[in-house]
Amino acid sequence: MDLEAVRTFVAAADAGRFQDAAVDLAVTQQAVSRRIATLEGELGVRLFTRTARGSVLTIDGQAFLPHARELLRSAERAVASVRPGQRALRVDVIGMRIAPAALLREFHRAQPETELDVVTLFDGDTAIAAVASGAIDATFRAVVQPGRQLPDGVRSMRVIDEPHQLLAGPRHPLAAAREVTLAELTGHRIWIPGASPGTEWTAYYDELVAEFGLAIDAVGPNFGSEALLEVIADSATVATLTTERTRLVWPAEYDLRRIPVVDPVPLYPHSLVWRDDNSHPALAALREFAAARACRVEGWVPGWVR
Repeated sequence: MDLEAVRTFVAAADAGRFQDAAVDLAVTQQAVSRRIATLEGELGVRLFTRTARGSVLTIDGQAFLPHARELLRSAERAVASVRPGQRALRVDVIGMRIAPAALLREFHRAQPETELDVVTLFDGDTAIAAVASGAIDATFRAVVQPGRQLPDGVRSMRVIDEPHQLLAGPRHPLAAAREVTLAELTGHRIWIPGASPGTEWTAYYDELVAEFGLAIDAVGPNFGSEALLEVIADSATVATLTTERTRLVWPAEYDLRRIPVVDPVPLYPHSLVWRDDNSHPALAALREFAAARACRVEGWVPGWVR
């Protein structure tokens, strides 16, 4: 349905005269008549009756008027939903407990007027494709994996190099250590259940294993962090790797230990990824905020992110 014809119909109904509607719309009276005639032809009914005092709505015109007003309101809402700065900024993170999610919380505290829509897509390829298609405005990911590159028009900025820690229970042989080297981890079982082939975090751990000879076990379904923490607390042999800013909470009786990994420090490289033609003003603000808080430290990262 032609929204200009609908808008003209509403203006004529409110004004009561086609001539007055033409003035309100800054068009000719002939244009008003032509639009109304087109709308009547499309609907198959007469909307106005001409009288000496002006134009009066027919019974069909009266029935159509509230729906015509709602059509125009819907059109206004549709335009507002995509007008830069009017809709929420849609940003993807791997999980709500990791460093990029913390950065987004800090950004929202600094700019509470900015509406955010935070989503968690499964893997980097899906997230970057969503950025490229415009389904999301930005994502925080480790880019790029071996043999892959960003799509045309998609940009990235490395913002957080997050150190790893060993998470172990009180009976683990390394539980009393203040720090542990990658060499000392050799031979110990590091359990990271649910590491899926093709994901950026699996590519990260694959290269860590290849370079330092670690024994990372991905066997078993991932029942979530609570189940993982319970297993580690009860085990004298199983530990896992986590990152420094990952938020984990466990019962006091678990007595788990977060032990920094050093020599070298393995760093998970989080990058902010966006389309360079995305004009959302909140995206520019997020990029500036992330750049100001970029945390780059010395340590090891996979060769494909250097």
